[in-house]
Amino acid sequence: MVARVSEEFVTEGEIQKTPLNRAHREAGARMVSFSGWDLPIQYTGVIDEHNAVRTRAGLFDVSHMGEVDVLGREALDFLQYVTCNDVSRLAAGRIQYNALTTPEGTFVDDLLVYKRGDDDYLLVINAGNTPKDLSWLHYHAKGYNLRLEDVSPRWCQIALQGPRSQEILTPLTEAPLAAMKYYTFVQGDVSGVPCIVSRTGYTGEDGFEIYGPADAAETLWYAILGAGAPHGLVPAGLAARDTLRLEAKMALYGNDIDDTTTVLEADLSWILKLEKGEFLGRDALLAQKAAGLTRRLVGFETEGRAIARHGHKAVSDGVPVGIVTSGSFAPFLKKNIGLAYLPTGLTPPGSRFSIDIRGREEPAVVVPTPFYTRAR
Repeated sequence: MVARVSEEFVTEGEIQKTPLNRAHREAGARMVSFSGWDLPIQYTGVIDEHNAVRTRAGLFDVSHMGEVDVLGREALDFLQYVTCNDVSRLAAGRIQYNALTTPEGTFVDDLLVYKRGDDDYLLVINAGNTPKDLSWLHYHAKGYNLRLEDVSPRWCQIALQGPRSQEILTPLTEAPLAAMKYYTFVQGDVSGVPCIVSRTGYTGEDGFEIYGPADAAETLWYAILGAGAPHGLVPAGLAARDTLRLEAKMALYGNDIDDTTTVLEADLSWILKLEKGEFLGRDALLAQKAAGLTRRLVGFETEGRAIARHGHKAVSDGVPVGIVTSGSFAPFLKKNIGLAYLPTGLTPPGSRFSIDIRGREEPAVVVPTPFYTRAR
């Protein structure tokens, strides 16, 4: 079984390059256009890179992600209004997974919120959504005493992921990596470069995301690759990042969540803090919670060899009942897995349905998620 490179990565339009573009091309990476960026989809192969992250470590260029500073004495009030999670719970040095929500309770985007200090926040948003998110933020910031700034061009972002990540990064920094808990960050030098070091990731593994000056991207990239070589570190591309995040049931904007899916339907109620007070979408989400869901995002496995893909129809008793949002062969689990929105009656684990794959109904079963959880 081979994990296919998905055509979903290939997009049209003006192409931007990260500061590591030359490094990827010199390493022989296969490059594709993704969300308007020229990015490596794979180096040696999806399965090899995926399993390296699960068993050793992989290094990803995620410099295409957007970064936005929110500064000022009303920054917290503003963030509380435009997001559904409770930003007031953050202490300095902590990170929160959150969402920008519409008045309908659906997703403008999902994002990370970093609290650097009182009145000082960094938002990390999805690359393809950066212009839209900035427009949304600026529109709703009217009347607040704060400053919003797109600082994306200043940053590179490199993700070191896998069970050997701490061992690899330790010689390059004096940051207290061993003491860092998940979803915390510190500011310190990495290979002599001032950085933000964040214990976060999009793979389901332990690891770090390193934010540094854009002009120091190659210095950081090669230093980490060099330190990781004895530990089996490999550069990894978008395709492995996608299969890794799917095994860990981490949502992908544009596939699993968008402006047609609510936070409750997306099975992300853990980031929904209705009790915090007024925010965009609160009334709609309260109403939906009271009325009860009619559909929800669930994980499934197909029982044959065919792989469900984004856009395939879910079928029950010959009738279309939902849509597959993500699907792939899972290289570490060696199963065909996916995510789909199904009617609530079909969402309990063990529920059976079918996927219409090129006119043939492939049996599938709802399973508990995440599909993969790392040993701790």
